[in-house]
Amino acid sequence: MKVDLSCGKICRMKKSDLFFNVLRLPVDFIMLLTAGLATYILRTEILSVFRPVLFQFNLPLLKYFYLVFFVSLIFLGAYAISGLYAMRAKMRLTEEFLKIAIASSAGVMGIIIYIFLRQELFDSRFLVLGGWFLGIVFVFVGRIVIRKLQDIAVGKYSFGVHRLLIVGDSSTAIKFSEDIKNNPLLGYNIVGIMPMDFDKITQVNKDKSVDEIVVMQMNGNADEVDKLIDFCHEHYIIFKFVPSISNLFVSNYDVGIFEGFPLVELKRTRLEGWGRVIKRVIDILCAIFGLLIALPIFGIIAFAIKWETEGPVFAKLKRVSGNKEFMLYKFRSMMNHAEELKPLLAIYNERNDGPLFKMKEDPRVTKIGRLLRKTRIDELPQLWNILRNDMSLVGPRPHQPDEIEQYKRHHKKVLAIKAGATGLAQVSGGSGLGFEEEVNLDSFYIDNWSLGLDIRIILKTVLKMFFDKTAV
Repeated sequence: MKVDLSCGKICRMKKSDLFFNVLRLPVDFIMLLTAGLATYILRTEILSVFRPVLFQFNLPLLKYFYLVFFVSLIFLGAYAISGLYAMRAKMRLTEEFLKIAIASSAGVMGIIIYIFLRQELFDSRFLVLGGWFLGIVFVFVGRIVIRKLQDIAVGKYSFGVHRLLIVGDSSTAIKFSEDIKNNPLLGYNIVGIMPMDFDKITQVNKDKSVDEIVVMQMNGNADEVDKLIDFCHEHYIIFKFVPSISNLFVSNYDVGIFEGFPLVELKRTRLEGWGRVIKRVIDILCAIFGLLIALPIFGIIAFAIKWETEGPVFAKLKRVSGNKEFMLYKFRSMMNHAEELKPLLAIYNERNDGPLFKMKEDPRVTKIGRLLRKTRIDELPQLWNILRNDMSLVGPRPHQPDEIEQYKRHHKKVLAIKAGATGLAQVSGGSGLGFEEEVNLDSFYIDNWSLGLDIRIILKTVLKMFFDKTAV
């Protein structure tokens, strides 16, 4: 549970907030480099008229730039510790300036202590103090520019604007609506205010595609509220409410203060903010590396598939990841048009505990296909799906649209995040698991995501590829 009562705006990351929060990191780095170079030029080109430069030979510009590069990384570390990259709504300008000044001071003090302990004389005290001062100024100016860009992007071009539905017909709901309308730079477009009526809410979402729902004073029918929460999680709608005291006893939520209203968001998953960014970076790097390694054998596999049967090399399968459909790529391991034969084999389905289809001796699988499945090489083209952001390296299994239509309400929690090429269920038993066991494992992953858990799953997957031959 994370609780943050310091922000003056809704604390959930909208697309614009996430984008500009991430943008601050490279901009800060560029501004620190620029401040360092400006300090050097100021000392050697302008102040040298009043005081000669004595360090140009043993500290030329290129060597100085290397120093500035590494010092900037130290400053960024100090900024991160101070919370300047925390994934939350924009902090106040004065608070941001103070954090920059304090973190920069801590960074430069660390450098001074290092120089002292090394018992070395630095070439110019002005470079240290001037770099510290200009670093604060340049970084702060850079962040003001980002604020202005974000305001323009949201206010003028509606970048990342969320369509908000307010549920509640009290004066509090009207006041809440007016506060949001009076500040369009918050990034919200109100699609309506309505009483708690689940059927009408789902119809509004169908008509206007709602991004967020805020319930004012969640004291209505408990069944209606439960259905609405499940509906929001299933359809990737952010659910928030203004609580009474009894509503606060929930396990996974964020709290924010908005114009005097305490606003609580019930969260689908722990995977958000910098966690999402880091996970996506790892996905991209692993997908590129994997494709480069695997490409040489793609041609051999393609030849073998075409040699045995007619049809395409790749099977394109319609799957659902999160809240969208996509085409999943695999090496074709079945005869062409195998899906058309699936209804005829329904009576041989070995999975009678849910909507999934599994047949150990499936006659549609080719000889090459059995080898590809046993070694799991048939799944290598999914690296392309990962690179395209259709799915992630780790996550719940990609689901078939016709299977999802048969899912019960609690099964649909597995759609809360992007599907993965591997996942906790796959490394904990795979096809040998019952459907409910698979859902429980994927739900556990969604509720308890961490980077360490992803790494453990990836390592177990690699071991499974080499040593486990139970795939069919």
